[in-house]
Amino acid sequence: MNTSPAESEAQPLGRRGRNKIKIKERLYTAALELFAEQGYDQTSVDEIAERADVARGTFFNHFPRKEDLIGAWGERRRERLVSIMADAFPDRTGAADRLRRCMTVLGRIDEEEHDRTAAMLVAWVKAGRPLREEPYVAELFAEIVEDGRRTGELREDVIPQQVGNVLRDIYLGTLYRWFREAENEPEGRLEQELTQTSELLLNGIVTRP
Repeated sequence: MNTSPAESEAQPLGRRGRNKIKIKERLYTAALELFAEQGYDQTSVDEIAERADVARGTFFNHFPRKEDLIGAWGERRRERLVSIMADAFPDRTGAADRLRRCMTVLGRIDEEEHDRTAAMLVAWVKAGRPLREEPYVAELFAEIVEDGRRTGELREDVIPQQVGNVLRDIYLGTLYRWFREAENEPEGRLEQELTQTSELLLNGIVTRP
C-alpha cells in the first residue's frame, strides 16, 4: 500500500533518524559552547567535532560550512520568539502590548544567554548576515503593527514595515551598546532599556481618544 506524503511525515523516526538528530544537536551545542568560550573565529571545525565526540567528516554531513551554524542559531531564536509570543498572548491582545512583550522577550533571551549571544552576534555581523538575511524581527513587528492599524488601536497613517524596521533598529542598537557595557550593567538593564526606548515610538503611533 502506498503512503501519502502527509502520512510519511507523521510516521515516527527510526533509530537512524533519531541518531542523526542527536548528533546534529551535539555538534550545535558543542559549537556554541566553544564560540562562547573562545570566539567564533578562534574555533575550528576540528575542535567542534572533538567536543561533540564525532569524526570531522560527520560535522560536514550536518553543517556544510561553519557559517551554517550562524543560520541555525538565528532560526532557533526566531522559533523561540514566535513560540513565546504565541503562548503569551491570545488573539485579542492589543498590538501595543504585544510589541512591548516582544521587546521584553528579546531582552530576556539575550540576558539569559549573554556569552553565547555575544559570540554569535559578532559572528553574525562579520558574516554579513544583517545585509543578506530577511529581517524576521522587523517583519514580526510589522505584522503586529498592521493588526493594530486594522483594529484602530494604532494610527491609520503609520506604515507597518517602516515601524517594524525602526523597532528592529532600536533593538539592535540597544543590544550592541549593551554588550559593550554589559560588565558594568545590572541584571535586567537590557530588558528595561528596550522597554523604555520602544515606548518612545509607541507613544507616537498609538491613537489618542
